Formats: sequence, C-alpha cells, structure tokens
Amino acid sequence: MSDNSKNVFDVDDPRLSAYALGELDGAERAEVERLLEGNAEARAFVAELRATARELEQGFASEPELALSDAQRATIAASARPAPRRMPRWVWLSAAASVLALSGLAYVAMLRMEREVEVASGGYDAFDPRHQRGAHLDTATMTPASSKPPERLDAPAYEGDSKFPANPNVQQQQVGASAPKDVALYAEPAPTPAAPELKLGETVVELGRGVAEAPKSKSAVRRRSAAELMKQRDGGREALNGLGYVSGDEPTSVEAKLEEAGNTEAYAPIAENAFKLATQDPLSTFSVDVDTASYANVRRFLSERQLPPPDAVRIEELVNYFRYDYPKPDGEAPFSVTTRVATAPWAPTHKLVQIGLHGRDIDVAKREPSNLVFLIDVSGSMDRPDKLPLLVRSMKLLVEQLDGRDRIAMVVYAGASGVVLPSTTCDHRAIILNALDSLQAGGSTNGAAGIELAYQIAQQNFAQEGQNRVVLCTDGDFNVGVTDDGSLTRLIEEKRKSGVFLSVLGFGTGNTKDAKMELLADKGNGNYAYIDTLKEAQKVLVSEMGGTLTTIAKDVKLQLEFNPAEVQAWRLIGYENRVLAHQDFNDDTKDAGEIGAGHDVTALYEIVPVGVPFQASGVDPLKYQTPPAPTGAARSGELLNVKLRYKSPNRDTSQLLETPVRDTGATWQSAHHDLKWASAVAGFGLVLRKSAFVGEFTLKDVQNLATQGVGEDVGGYRREFVELVQKAQAIQAASQSEKPRVR
Repeated sequence: MSDNSKNVFDVDDPRLSAYALGELDGAERAEVERLLEGNAEARAFVAELRATARELEQGFASEPELALSDAQRATIAASARPAPRRMPRWVWLSAAASVLALSGLAYVAMLRMEREVEVASGGYDAFDPRHQRGAHLDTATMTPASSKPPERLDAPAYEGDSKFPANPNVQQQQVGASAPKDVALYAEPAPTPAAPELKLGETVVELGRGVAEAPKSKSAVRRRSAAELMKQRDGGREALNGLGYVSGDEPTSVEAKLEEAGNTEAYAPIAENAFKLATQDPLSTFSVDVDTASYANVRRFLSERQLPPPDAVRIEELVNYFRYDYPKPDGEAPFSVTTRVATAPWAPTHKLVQIGLHGRDIDVAKREPSNLVFLIDVSGSMDRPDKLPLLVRSMKLLVEQLDGRDRIAMVVYAGASGVVLPSTTCDHRAIILNALDSLQAGGSTNGAAGIELAYQIAQQNFAQEGQNRVVLCTDGDFNVGVTDDGSLTRLIEEKRKSGVFLSVLGFGTGNTKDAKMELLADKGNGNYAYIDTLKEAQKVLVSEMGGTLTTIAKDVKLQLEFNPAEVQAWRLIGYENRVLAHQDFNDDTKDAGEIGAGHDVTALYEIVPVGVPFQASGVDPLKYQTPPAPTGAARSGELLNVKLRYKSPNRDTSQLLETPVRDTGATWQSAHHDLKWASAVAGFGLVLRKSAFVGEFTLKDVQNLATQGVGEDVGGYRREFVELVQKAQAIQAASQSEKPRVR
C-alpha cells in the first residue's frame, strides 16, 4: 500500500485478516495501521473479524478433546503422511468472514429495498421515525415523535425515561447478527452469567430446580429431574442418596421430597362451594371464566408422575379446556346459551345442570387488526428450558399467524424494563423473530415496571377499530418493585380503563406463581393460559388465536334463580373465586369475565330435587317473618331461570338475556355426550381435590364416563384426557402401595 492509497479499503485484502489476528509485524503492520487510521469502514471491518475469531475459537475450545490410548497413537503415527504446511489462521478466517459478510450484505440489501418500497408507498411502519433509535418515543413524555421519514437512521438507542431505568438486557446494539444497521431495533441482551463450573462427572442437586450435571464437558450444564436420575444406572441414585433421600423404585417419592424442600410454587387456597337451600338463598351469581391454565398445569404434574396439589385444581378451568357441541349464535347476541339436565353420576339421586355459552366465531381473514405488546419476563428465574426458550418458540407460532394489519412491540423486564422492539407491523416478520431470538434471562423480577411501560407502548399505538392487548409471558415470580397482590391488582384495574386488555401466559415449574398470574388476567380483562408444551402453545396461540386475542363480550355475568318448588338445594361446581354479590349482577360498574371469539364457557350445577333425603347446614328459622310464598311460576315445572348480562367490548352499558330451564328426566347414561364429558372432567377434578362431595366416585368411574363422552375429538384433546386419567390412576395406586424411606 502506498500513501496515495491510504484511504482505499479492499475487503478482500488478506492482510486485514492477518492484522486482526496479530499475525503481521514490521512494515506490513505499519502500512495497515495507516490505512485504518484514515478509514472508519476498515476499522469496523477489522473489529468484526476479531469478534468472529473470538467466537470461532471459543466454539472450538468448548469441544471435548478425544482421549487416545498409547496403542491408538502408535497406529496413527505409523500410518500418517507428512504433515502439510500449516495454513495461517488469517487465510481460513478470511474465507469464513467473507461468507458471513456476503450473507449479511445480501440481507441488508433486501431490507433496504423493503424500506424504499415502504417510503415510496407512503407507509413507514417499522421504519417510521417513531421506531428508530431514540426517536420512536420521546424519552420525557412518552409521546410519538414526528411521522416524517427520517433523513438519518443513526440516532442512539432508546434508553427509556427516568421512571423506567434502562434494562441491563437492553444494550445499544442491534437484534441478531443479521439485523440491518440502519434499522434500530434495538437490543441485544447482556450475556447471562455463566453457570457454576462443575467438575467432570460431578452431579449436584439444586432443590426445586432438578439436578445439574456436567458429565463430559464443563461448558455444557444440563438439568435432569430426580425422576430421570432414579432411572440412571451410572450414579443417579447415589447422587440422591448422598443428599439423604432414599426410595425403593418409585421416583415420585424422591420428587416429592425435593419439592418439599425447594419448591416455591404458589396456589390460592380454594374453599369449595357448599350446598345452599333454595328456600333461604335461591340466587347464584358469578362471573364467567374462560381461563384454561389449571388443566395444562394438572397435566404437567401428572406427566411428571405426581398428583397435583388440590389448590392447583380449578374445576371450571378443567371443564372449559375443551370445546363442546353448542350451537352457533343466530341472533344479535354474540353467543348462544345451551342448557342440559341429567342425573349426577357421583350422586344418582341428584341432578346435574349444564349451562353452555358459545361465542361467535370470526373469519380470520376479516378479523380486526391487533395492536399487541409482548411483555416478556427475562429475569433469572426464566433461565430454564421450559421457560424462556419455550416462551420464544411459542411466541414465534403466534407471529406466524399475523400479517400487515397487526402490530407487535416487545418489552422485557428484569430488574428494570426496556423496549426490545418498537411497535412494528407484522409484515416485517424477520425483524420480530430476530428480536425474540435475542432474548436471554438474568436478574431479579420487577414486573410492575414492565407492566407500566407495556401499557404505555400499547396506548401509543392504540387501534381504534381493532384489538389492543398486552400479552404478559412469565412464571409470575415478581420479587422486586411492586410485588404484593393488592398493589398489582390496583395497578391493573387502573390500566384496563385505557381499553387495553391483558392476557397472561404462564411458563415453567418450581417457582410458578399461579395465583398471581390468574389474578392479573382476571383484573386485566383477559385470559390466563399455562404453556407446558409446544403443542399447548399451538392450541392457545394458533388453533384458538381468535378467542385468545379477540374479545366479543366483556363483563359477562350469570345469575340463576332456583325454583324452591322443584329444587331443595343447589351448589355451583367450581368458579369459587368468581362468585359475585347478588346486587353486582345489575351493577354495570362491577367488573366480570370476558368471552373471546369462538370460546366455549361451561358451568355445572349439582341440585337436590325436592323430596330427596338431604341434610344441609343452614341458618335457624326466622323469628319475625316467614319465607316468601311461592309465585304462580313456581308451579310451571321449571327447575331454574338463567339470566345473563354482557357488554360489547366498546360499550359500558350491559344487555340482558334470559332462559328458563326444565328437567327432561334424562339419566346420565342417556345424557348428551357433551354432558357426559363435562361431568367426567368435573368428576376428575373432584377426585383430585379430594372433594367432600365426590362420594364413592373414583378415577376408574371417570375413565368409564369419559370414554362414553369422547364424541368428535378435534385435535385429540379428549383422548389425551383419558390417558391422563389412566396416569393419575397409576400414580394414585403407587402412592397407596409404597411408602418412601427417608434417611
């Protein structure tokens, strides 16, 4: 290189690679340094080469070395050819860097072309100045910046305002290696602290998190459950015995001991609804619920060969996990109302009443646009395969279902919160997927700060004629900032006034805060689902996307009046935390549940007919008045009357529906297959909860009844339930026949 070529930069010059690797000296090194001194592009290229070299060397270093015996070495040495001259590192690195550079340049060119098309068509979307570094939100007022196309795209990264300190996971870098340099998304998380170094062959148990071991490589730490270790022949049992836990051949007992020592999962206590006398309290009032989290969580326990804690079993969420053969709505109401009556399988002298709502299905092609904000927990507690990695894969399934009508923003929170992805239209799918791929876990959990920021982003991009929703993805383990349920409830109740709904997706085991996640979804006018597998993510976010994201009715309440001439006593099965005061039914200021497009909602009542022997605890007879005299309607033969109130998503005044219910005299053997199915699922919940109302009903009875009610099984979910019942029977039998030894 001569002085007059000082500022000329040739990407193919091999001396740049050699310089980056420290393999030049003397005059050549000085000449390259003169070039770098006057050429910023060349300096950046050398820096990229050095970073690539470090990554390659770290990757090679993590590979385990092969151990050869002396005989093997002698055989190889005897047959080896003379070693060729070693190729300098800069040669192979230069080739690797060239491939990476070419692929990166091609991707950048593609996105730049896409941006030019956007600007030419008058729409800026992800390339709008509001979405550029430091320009997409005003850091002081959180208001949109100018909508004019930017002249430059090199502003500093968004850091948030003083109320929301910068998240350590959000650095002033781009998302992923392939993100274009002129599109500022952008954030690459700080590296997660390295796992504790384990000696080769060493196995340790982390209570509540399973077992960590490094059998062959110190760089690859893998977790195994105690159940897996019990099946190992190469030291797994010994590792557990060393902790003081000994079991025969039953791994469930070891898991139970580990859970007892280290599990911090939290479930709200459930006090089952008791029977009430129709003469004393003829009204039942409650809010509908479309949550399904409890079913997936129960399935997770049974898959791990454990019976779930009783308070993890919310019967209404088990029943509502399944679709039913309810008719489509044919009037102005957004849902149909179906009622069925038969004898109760666990109490044949009693009656079981099924009340089913079916929400109007929507044409996905004609659905309203969605303004979504993914609020993602990236705290240290999410650093497990069944948490953040599953979360990322699940959200990718949802992204694939969306299109240019929809917008997604992404907020992460750990010790502080930050914007990883400004609100971006979903036709820029690669950018959104890159943002998801960039997420890493580490730090404590300040969920409230993330909630505040997510709602502000949602309000900034509010869709007047569409769906506005924050999707919170977490294990619920908020441990810094606002953490108590009361303060979080008030925060969410205040935020829902903005018209932005909140859905919650729960992930992971060991420290899952189920009660907190259910509460947030309830108060946020949204639904709560638990994702234990990618198949469940497919169900919630793909098959049922309309119901998950599109609300067709809000503040839906049911009030039943039982006819004392026909009904002696009644009780609502499940919905314990959804019961409302009777006067709340007509009060439009009282919050209640929501129904999404295509959702089914099922409620079951067990009633005791008049004349059936029944002993109930009740209040003493009144001294100063007698019970009200029955009206003429009491002689109509009606068992009860169903009243339902609901509001359209964008209205604050409720509408009323009313349906009387008669007893058709059906037995559970002749009942509709959907009533058989619902009663089997409810009976399963009663057995798992060890309910006082289950009588002599067993898991075997559940299996027999479910088999009769499978019907048309789209997706195979009902057959999966029958398999779960069989698993529960095996676990129950094992726990009753074997007792673990504890040293």
